[in-house]
Amino acid sequence: MTNKEEKTLTHYVIIGGDAAGMSAAMEIVRHDKKAQVTTLEQGTVYSYGQCGLPYVIDGRIANAERVIARSPETFRDRYGIDARTNHRVESIDYEKKEVHGTHVETDETFTVHYDKLLIATGAHPLVPSLRNSDLSGIQVFKTIEQTKQLVAAIEEKQHVTVIGGGYIGLEVAEALTLAGKKVRLIQRGDRLAKNFDDSISEAILTKAREHGIEVLLNEEVIGFEGEDVVRKVTTKNGAYATDYVVLALGVRPATAFAQSPQLHTLRNGAIVTNEQMETTIPDVYAAGDCASHFNRLTGKHDYIPLGTTANKQGRVAGLAMCGEDARFKGIVGTSIFQFFDYAIGGTGLNERALQATNRDYDSITLTANAIAGYYPGGDKMTLTLYYDTFTRHLLGVQIIGGAGVDKRLDVIATALYAQLTVEDLLDLDLSYAPPFNGVWDPVQQMARRLQR
Repeated sequence: MTNKEEKTLTHYVIIGGDAAGMSAAMEIVRHDKKAQVTTLEQGTVYSYGQCGLPYVIDGRIANAERVIARSPETFRDRYGIDARTNHRVESIDYEKKEVHGTHVETDETFTVHYDKLLIATGAHPLVPSLRNSDLSGIQVFKTIEQTKQLVAAIEEKQHVTVIGGGYIGLEVAEALTLAGKKVRLIQRGDRLAKNFDDSISEAILTKAREHGIEVLLNEEVIGFEGEDVVRKVTTKNGAYATDYVVLALGVRPATAFAQSPQLHTLRNGAIVTNEQMETTIPDVYAAGDCASHFNRLTGKHDYIPLGTTANKQGRVAGLAMCGEDARFKGIVGTSIFQFFDYAIGGTGLNERALQATNRDYDSITLTANAIAGYYPGGDKMTLTLYYDTFTRHLLGVQIIGGAGVDKRLDVIATALYAQLTVEDLLDLDLSYAPPFNGVWDPVQQMARRLQR
């Protein structure tokens, strides 16, 4: 390539090689034929499905490599992207438009110039300062390497303690139980799955104990005991013997290296962007778990890190970076997870969130069949629908049950996006046949009751 040709190229630099970063990179390659794309990933793996990793623990997914979508070599050879691995970014000079960092293996420093920059570094697991947390046998769980570490470790371990009762903690506890391990789950608060209503949290607690998981609520972990290897978890209430510990205490945006007085962030460090994923610094964009997420229901910037949102924001960022009129329209807060034979999902605002808004709302709870009542094999589900008392606009739903929860959750998520009312649900043309539904879908059954 000649110097003249290089000057006509736009150099896009993307920090982070997973969902948001590589979604953006692919859009840039497709839409800007004069693009020079460099991606900087501090690990060795690109573009993988983190949400699938808990299922590797018990063998539902055969191995961690199965969740990898594309390798760095694929991005380099097929798409012409300079996909670098082991490149840890440590600072950004926004005035000079330079990214600075260190190669993880060689300790050599590097500097990369950009015309346009995307920060897509995701989030770090929270690791609190606990006594003796450097003992062997204590780990977080987020990456492929950490998954392999856990799978290898539990081959010789009988008892595992999981600290944290959110999505990841519950999924890991379930997987370890299915892998034949004795599991203790320690939660600092008074209930599990705090993003859901109390009734769902109670059902999850009951289900965990049914499957032999020892659940300790209102237990604040203060440290660990052992000679080189962890042997006990200590809390303010006592000490508990264990063979291994998994920390699942949530995540924090990985943005410390990018901080600047000119860069607006939320209190937790998530980078605030506009609809086109532009930050408050010219030619700098952010997307994914390191960025804020505009909540359509509250009208505020929120932080709900999910793979679906990361891919969408990455796509918008890539298009916007090369001049396309793409916009991220926001989230309504949809999530779902499996816990043994339960499917548990929510979208919109739950009761605690609504109480915090001082909004006038009401709700209806219904237990219904997922399919026609006379057709064999159907599961029941319990739904709680929240709506505005005066306008009747939908505000959210919480659902727990078996098969079919996802379908109803997605109906309400779509209705929230479209700002539908309770009465609008009655007019939706939803699919029906006895193996799949009743003539009135459960979400429409709730609307009918409210109409009466």
